[in-house]
Amino acid sequence: MLKVNEIYYSVQGESTAAGLPCIFVRLTYCNLRCTYCDTEYAFYDGKDMAIPAIIDEVKKYNCKLVEITGGEPLVQMEECLGLMRQLCDEGFEVLIETGGSLSIRNIDPRVKIIMDLKCPSSGMEKKNFYENIDYLKPADELKFVIGSREDYDWTKEIISKYSLDKKCEILFSVVFGKLEPVQLVNWILEDKLKVRFQLQMHKFIWHPETKGV
Repeated sequence: MLKVNEIYYSVQGESTAAGLPCIFVRLTYCNLRCTYCDTEYAFYDGKDMAIPAIIDEVKKYNCKLVEITGGEPLVQMEECLGLMRQLCDEGFEVLIETGGSLSIRNIDPRVKIIMDLKCPSSGMEKKNFYENIDYLKPADELKFVIGSREDYDWTKEIISKYSLDKKCEILFSVVFGKLEPVQLVNWILEDKLKVRFQLQMHKFIWHPETKGV
């Protein structure tokens, strides 16, 4: 049984799948408290659902791309792993968005992992579980949400220290409303970083605080 905050159909707002129709399964609970969190409503609220019921709900949308998100979906580790495995068995293309503080080691290899490493301005930098880097596949994506020059410089150091540019796709985005996108893009271009800049597309299509999009 999983505690589910919401299941909805929208377009992917981030990652290399941005713009594609996608079904989102947002699980309840999070072990982090990032300063810029935009889904605090998922910390506690939700309803208990069995995996077959979740999959039945997902099938209603006639879409093969599914993202498991939160909160932090891996707080409900065993059940979340089972849900992703069964979705893959059903022929879905499965993504998981995870904050990078809990182990990704046992995630089904068919699942594309989109993992954060938390920058200093998040207040959660010390929660980064760096062993996860060893478990990332070339098809996975590593995301840095950057709110300041300090965050940017820290990120460059981490990329160099762990040779992340040789590991998988690297995503850079700004803390919405805190750092101007043009500033981050200018830094990337000045340093000739091999990273993908992204915007949170859904926050431009809908009001930034709209749920279920």
